[in-house]
Amino acid sequence: MTPEFVIGFARQSIELTLMIALPMLGIGLIVGVLVSIIQAATQIQEMTLTFVPKIISIFLALLISFPWIMDKLVTFTREVFLNLPNYVG
Repeated sequence: MTPEFVIGFARQSIELTLMIALPMLGIGLIVGVLVSIIQAATQIQEMTLTFVPKIISIFLALLISFPWIMDKLVTFTREVFLNLPNYVG
């Protein structure tokens, strides 16, 4: 195992992690900004008003993107297991 391989494998893993987390983080950011704008306009500063919509929207984003996430994870895992003899040898 060469240092280039380890760096490449770590890079691929981090890229996959970020790509999988992106839909939930993006939706959470968008909903958080929208709720903050509404709070600023109405001057209602209730913590649950920001928490509940973000949790619900992130959960819905996870439900919608779950098949895509599973496909990416299964493909990556299959690739790792199929190439395992090449990694060890």
